[in-house]
Amino acid sequence: MEEEKRTVRAVERALDILLVFAAGGEWGLSEIAVRCGLHKSTVHRLLATLEEKGFVVRDEVTEKYKLGLRILELSAHFATSDDPTVVLIGEMVKLRDQLGETISLYVRDRLERVRIQAVQSEQAIRRVAPVGVRLPLSVGASSKVLLAFAEPGVREALLADPSWPAGLQGPSYTQQLDEIVSAGYATSFEEREPGAAAISAPIFNRAGKLVAALAVSGPSNRLTPDVMQERSPAIVGAAKRMGALLG
Repeated sequence: MEEEKRTVRAVERALDILLVFAAGGEWGLSEIAVRCGLHKSTVHRLLATLEEKGFVVRDEVTEKYKLGLRILELSAHFATSDDPTVVLIGEMVKLRDQLGETISLYVRDRLERVRIQAVQSEQAIRRVAPVGVRLPLSVGASSKVLLAFAEPGVREALLADPSWPAGLQGPSYTQQLDEIVSAGYATSFEEREPGAAAISAPIFNRAGKLVAALAVSGPSNRLTPDVMQERSPAIVGAAKRMGALLG
C-alpha cells in the first residue's frame, strides 16, 4: 500500500511538472522546482524520465526544458467531434462579427473557471482574452452562469466549500442565481475589474448537460446594462445553436 502511494505521488509530481509548461516557453530546473514546490533533486529525476519518454526536451546550451514531440503525438489523437474549442469556433466568429466584442468559452474547474477558447474583438479598444486563463468562480458573468446552471448538488457543495467567499453565501446570493436561471443569462458590470463588462449564457449539449459558458465581454462604456439587456436574446440564441452542434 505504501509503495502504491509513492507511485501515485510520483505521477502527480510528474504531471505538475508538465503543467508548468502550460504557461509556455522554456523552463530551467530551478524555475520548475520553485513552481512545483519540489526539491531540485526530485524534479531532476522526474525530468530525466519525462525526457527519456519524449515528453520534454532539454536544450544542451541553455540547459532549459521545453515540451517534446510526444505531446504532439498525443494531441493528434485528441477527439475533436465534441470538443467545444473546435466545434464552436465558427459560431464564435459569427457572434464576434455580429456584436463586435470579444467572445469566450469558459468551463468550471472546482472553484475556478478556465477560458478554453476565445475570439478577439477587432475594435481598437477591446477585451483581450488569453486562452488558458483561470479566474475565480465567485465573480463575473460566466462564473455565475457556471454556478447557477450547475448539476444538482454542485451549487450547494461549492457554496459550502470553506474557501468560498463568506459574503457570497446565503439566501440573497442563492436568489440571484435562481434569477439567472429564470432569465437564461447573467451579466457583470465592472464586477471583477473596473472598465469591464460581460454577458454570459449557458451552452448545453443535446443531452442537456452543461458544457460551457458563452461570454461576450468588452469595455463597460460600450457594454452598458441597457446594451447587454438588448443583446441578451442574440447571445442566448447563439448559445442554443452552439449546444445543438454538440453531441
